[in-house]
Amino acid sequence: MLSREDNDLLTRTGPDTPMGQYFRRFWQPVALSEELPEPDGTPVKVTIMGEELVAFRDTEGRIGLIDAHCPHRGAHMFYGRNEECGLRCLYHGWKFDVEGRAVDLPNVEPGRALHQTVKTKAYPTRERGDIVWAYMGPDAKQLPTESLPELPEFEFASVPSESRHVMKQRMDCNWAQVMEGDLDTSHFSFLHMPAPSVASNENPDAPADQRRLRWIRNDPIPHFQILDHDVGFVIGGARNADGDDKYWRVTQYMLPANGTGPSTFPGETYYGFTLAPIDDHSCWIYAYAWNPERTIGADERAKMRAGHGIMAEIDENYRPLRNPANDFEIDRQVQKHQTYSGVKGLAEQDMLIQWSQGQIADRTREILTTTDAAVVHFRNKVLTGAKALAVGKEPVAPYQHEAFRTRPGSWIAKQGIEFEDVMVERFQNRLGRVQMVNIAAQ
Repeated sequence: MLSREDNDLLTRTGPDTPMGQYFRRFWQPVALSEELPEPDGTPVKVTIMGEELVAFRDTEGRIGLIDAHCPHRGAHMFYGRNEECGLRCLYHGWKFDVEGRAVDLPNVEPGRALHQTVKTKAYPTRERGDIVWAYMGPDAKQLPTESLPELPEFEFASVPSESRHVMKQRMDCNWAQVMEGDLDTSHFSFLHMPAPSVASNENPDAPADQRRLRWIRNDPIPHFQILDHDVGFVIGGARNADGDDKYWRVTQYMLPANGTGPSTFPGETYYGFTLAPIDDHSCWIYAYAWNPERTIGADERAKMRAGHGIMAEIDENYRPLRNPANDFEIDRQVQKHQTYSGVKGLAEQDMLIQWSQGQIADRTREILTTTDAAVVHFRNKVLTGAKALAVGKEPVAPYQHEAFRTRPGSWIAKQGIEFEDVMVERFQNRLGRVQMVNIAAQ
């Protein structure tokens, strides 16, 4: 369990908090590219880590991310006119470009210093992998853009667009319990399984076949090994398979809030996500699937849109259709006779648990076991980074952009083989690092 002080430090990401400052050293996802489809189109409201912002694509296709409120009288810029390379406030016509500079102050007398000095808060943005990323660190307003950390080289963003699928879904709970849910692979033996009375191990919402699900179901106490790397760590959870074999599920964790699914065999589609805190009580899950060996076809995309793996079925506002307002549409008869949870969708089953822990989980009351090893390691890793920053030690991980080039996945190995050797067998690299397919933005 955590102390009350560490639980607060872990979960609070506002601009005046240690964890909030730590997050701001890393590029953060703030919108999907599809939300800003055309130049001079409709702006998008963005709230991230407690800051109210507005994103817009200007006439030249550049994306601005500026303060939601005009510095003149505080009118909301979402309602502004997006025109001629700037967003113009409806109240008095003050207009700002993507860098936050005032390019027109029509109700200010000519010659006044305001024409040269007025700016609004603006953050640098980049587009990669169908996501808009922003850098919100302390030097964002002063440094030239070429001095900022480079975008992390996630593999999903390097493959051609036809080989990936990207979406987002809202969670009304703290980011950390979503992250911990991904790192806790032991829960798969229960939450995502058929009902105990059902002999079959089929789960059409899980990216794994019946054989793998049978191993997971039959061995609910995986043995964990963890290897640290430059931007986080990789976890191996080993379960008994058939004969003398071990079934390994490998999850990548990358600072500060990036995770993966662990089920992928070679040739199958990989899954990952990045969490973006909205505030202390809610977050966005930017989920992505990618296949470096082939395109993702229409049928596979339709399956994802209908809810598959870590991707929930969502509405037009990116909110899960099954949520606390309808009790996740839990069916008690299905729970009794068909599935362990009675809830449709693997992602929704995870969401049910994470939402049910409260808006901010109380970690002072936990009773942890050996299968919580990865959760404990995550907490130590991110808390150490935030505490170090609070006393002036800047993190180096944001500048290790190539180290984010990792893969998760499954593997079958003989009993007694060490985790590092399993990683080399599966990925030809002890940490799961891979060569980039095509680093150019797609």
